[in-house]
Amino acid sequence: MKTIRGFAAAARLLTRPRRSGDGYETPPALRRRIKETFGEDLSAEQLVERIVTDVRERGDVALREYTLRLDKVELDCLEVSEREWKAACNKVNRSVLRALEMAAERIRRFYEMSREHGPSEFSHAGLGQMVQPLERVGLYAPGGTASYPSTVLMTAVPAKVAGVGEIVLTTPPRSDGSIPTATLAAARLAGVARVFKLGGAQAIAALAYGTETVPRVDKICGPGNIFVVLAKKQVFGQVAIDGLHGPSEVVIIADGTAEPALCAAEMVAQAEHDTMASAILVTPSARLAQKVEQAVERQLEKSSRLPSGRRDIIAQSLEENGRIVLVDDVAEAVELAALYAPEHLCLMVRRAEEWALKVRNAGAVFVGKWSPVAMGDYVAGPSHVLPTGGTARFSSPLGVSDFLRVSHVVALDARQFKALGPVARTLAEAEGLEAHGQAVAMRLSNLSLRGGRRRRTPKQSGAPGRIASAPSRGASQ
Repeated sequence: MKTIRGFAAAARLLTRPRRSGDGYETPPALRRRIKETFGEDLSAEQLVERIVTDVRERGDVALREYTLRLDKVELDCLEVSEREWKAACNKVNRSVLRALEMAAERIRRFYEMSREHGPSEFSHAGLGQMVQPLERVGLYAPGGTASYPSTVLMTAVPAKVAGVGEIVLTTPPRSDGSIPTATLAAARLAGVARVFKLGGAQAIAALAYGTETVPRVDKICGPGNIFVVLAKKQVFGQVAIDGLHGPSEVVIIADGTAEPALCAAEMVAQAEHDTMASAILVTPSARLAQKVEQAVERQLEKSSRLPSGRRDIIAQSLEENGRIVLVDDVAEAVELAALYAPEHLCLMVRRAEEWALKVRNAGAVFVGKWSPVAMGDYVAGPSHVLPTGGTARFSSPLGVSDFLRVSHVVALDARQFKALGPVARTLAEAEGLEAHGQAVAMRLSNLSLRGGRRRRTPKQSGAPGRIASAPSRGASQ
């Protein structure tokens, strides 16, 4: 891991460049794999554009072809059958099922307590909003080197709390064409209606455009690899998306009171995601920094029990993206975190709760030694689908509001219109939009005529002849 000394040097490193949005660089190794698979030198964006277009035009046929080519799985049926689903739920380890049930309940309680919108209502001023759940959402749970039943819970439960009409899930199949039992059990617990054995860009395209088998959705949520991210970027506008989630990341702010082994464990755990994950320790204690680096080495040495290849992923991630930053004090560390805007921010400092109130930009904040990121990943309650890549400056974690749509309501009465109409007409004329002004003027004229009629009724003025000469009610409207 590289060590950076001083606030200025760290600020240059941690202030992320703002992408132009024109493209994503394809790593050389990935480009080689694409060429081996497709026989052409394509960037990831070019490949995703091809896949999305092909799925849009050829539907299920394209889905089967890409699943065979990319996942090496030949599927007769794209959807998990009810029989297959029930069998998986019966086979899942009982302790895993109990853990999923507890996690689902905690997530559900958190989102029920933190609803951001009330029911639809109109105010006394004739204004209000209608808050309604989306009709159908598509969720993506990553697969491949690992399965993520936790992601199913973290996306589906808030959607269910929001009242979404139908929740569908896509997740990559294993080599035998099956979906992990824990993933299917989580889907059943969270209220998912249908599950499809699809991964990558082809899954996103299917959800966005619909095929003979996969229904079109209103919004796509959930993290994924670079192909998933690029596909979400491409279909945005056809459907809503929750965000473009990049590699996982953590910033750990620790002072001399922190336990080096726990700091190291957070860094190793984050690096376990993939080789592009980043783990950064920021501390004013040179002694702690040294001890954390030593602890990381020891934990790596003891990781021989990890699945094949996982230790190599951790080691490469820490070598390429791991950083230890030395600053003068905790205040500088908090300021650096604000510049970086990390997905996860751990506070292992004295008076951590007080420092948490000074945090500005972070997807999720983990306060104190008893709140590791892993608790947020699985069972604490809030969703682990968080803004990455510095987007915590302007984005929020996945929540109930992501699955709601709000319609503004304007329901003015005649009295309110009479007071506001001249203002609207003046502004319309100032903008040169005569038809807008006329739409208001016609109603103002109608109000004037109605007012005149009421003033000239026989009971009020004894002048019925004036009413008869006025334009008819239908003409004035």
